[in-house]
Amino acid sequence: MEVAATPQGDVQTEPHLGLFRLTWPIFLELLLFMLMGTSDTLMLSGVSDDAVSAVGVVNQYVFICILSTGIIGNGAAIVVAQYLGARKQQEAARISALALTLNLGLGITVSVGLLLLGDFLLGGMNLEGPVLAYAKTYLHLVGGFLFFQALINVFSGLLRTYGFTRQSMFVSLGMNVLHVAANYALIFGHFGLPALGVKGAALSTVLSRATALGVFAWMLYRVMPVRMVLRDYVTFSKEYIRKILKVGIPAAVEQLTYQGCQTTFLYFITTLGSVALASRQYAQSISQYVYLCSLAIGLGTGIIVGRRVGARRTEDAYLQALESLKWGLGITIAVDVFAILFRERLVGLFTDNGDIIQVTAQLIVLSLLLETGRSFNLVLVNALRAAGDAPFTVYMGVLSMACMSVPLGYFLVFNLNMGLPGVWLAVSADEWLRGITMWLRWKSRVWEQKSLVEPEAQPVAVALGG
Repeated sequence: MEVAATPQGDVQTEPHLGLFRLTWPIFLELLLFMLMGTSDTLMLSGVSDDAVSAVGVVNQYVFICILSTGIIGNGAAIVVAQYLGARKQQEAARISALALTLNLGLGITVSVGLLLLGDFLLGGMNLEGPVLAYAKTYLHLVGGFLFFQALINVFSGLLRTYGFTRQSMFVSLGMNVLHVAANYALIFGHFGLPALGVKGAALSTVLSRATALGVFAWMLYRVMPVRMVLRDYVTFSKEYIRKILKVGIPAAVEQLTYQGCQTTFLYFITTLGSVALASRQYAQSISQYVYLCSLAIGLGTGIIVGRRVGARRTEDAYLQALESLKWGLGITIAVDVFAILFRERLVGLFTDNGDIIQVTAQLIVLSLLLETGRSFNLVLVNALRAAGDAPFTVYMGVLSMACMSVPLGYFLVFNLNMGLPGVWLAVSADEWLRGITMWLRWKSRVWEQKSLVEPEAQPVAVALGG
């Protein structure tokens, strides 16, 4: 196993992992990722609302497929965090290499599946005319190269787990700058290039992801204190795979259940017409910025909790998650109130259709109920997974989302004729039910018995890189 030169300032006995130091680069990285999606929506709205609707439908499927590849990435990040907390760096490097190999195979499989089954999937979503044509074009290109994003998620997750959150943020910044520039050139036909519309947006996505993947690979190899070597990529340890899947499968099942329910809601919405479909896309484009802080805090908390559980510092892990929840909830409420006060102006950035503005503005008001509940889940679910208690989160997720939220949504939309707001209320009920349950689970401290690794000698925290 090759030992790398430690980057300047990376001292292996740094005593404390600060939430803010971890979280602000994660926040900016997620913000940049969201801006990439928003730039697609804004620029495609200059083509037509049909183009926006088509890409919104395709991205629902694409996002589910990306989450399916998270089985390996999410599990590996948590297992590596606990091994680093236990000061087992060689094992952490081997697990990282194994995760990359496994996710490459899984990503290629998913990409081929989308190419073969994409038209069939779109045929069941009540799409027709220009919307269907746009959707097929976008899915064939973005879906065919989805394995790029599958690998990016593993590289970026591992880079953050090793503590190099700023470096991951800088790569995301470069990817977004490239994406926006390529969007401008390829969607509208600037710099002597043809105006490709939706196809241009898809090509821009593929190009920016391919470039970011190369940079992420180089950077992770450079910063690891113990580097991966060739044999690590092809050595399939049953023990490591079991630990990765023990965390990764429940996490992925939970996320796939959530997105499966969202796809069902999307099907409900397609029966309500084009105004509802476009409104849903615009509302989600705005709401993602509301929960952004809670998501970043949740990811940062997961890194800290994983390290501390691996080092048997369970009391510190317990208090950290509760402190993180306070910050996440408070910031979410403040941002949501701002969005509500300026809701019509925000929607007006995307469209001048009066009906769409009215419906989307109603959804933003309802987001105060939805996003406060979501804050509990984004922080505490990440903490429970990092502690090794992932199975509980998926059991509760299936019960709340599939068994309660979807039937409630159908009743509100079709029986009470509430339309799109009925979907938002059903999702809010799910977020609050799971959020309260996760809070009770964390307070019970059952998760303290779920650690995946035993520490070596005296538990000493591993430093986070610059």
